[in-house]
Amino acid sequence: MEAAVVARRDEKWGETPCAFVTLKSGEDVTEAHIIEFCRLNMEHFKCPKTIVFGELPKTSIGKIQKFILREQAEAMSGDLKAESGQA
Repeated sequence: MEAAVVARRDEKWGETPCAFVTLKSGEDVTEAHIIEFCRLNMEHFKCPKTIVFGELPKTSIGKIQKFILREQAEAMSGDLKAESGQA
């Protein structure tokens, strides 16, 4: 499993952690399992509120491109605003 965490806008808290996770083939983990594990092993304010499964964008030398993940998290925050009818 690979993971990267970025900040995502939140109406109540300002920002909350958003984890992007790539599972190895054969792994079967749910969003609830990851959040539960984090809550047991980390401070609650550090635990991700959102888990996104998929491939992590990387550079040619294998570094995770967090700026792309931040853009995706921002787009997801924008989707929530549109659903709630806010501008």
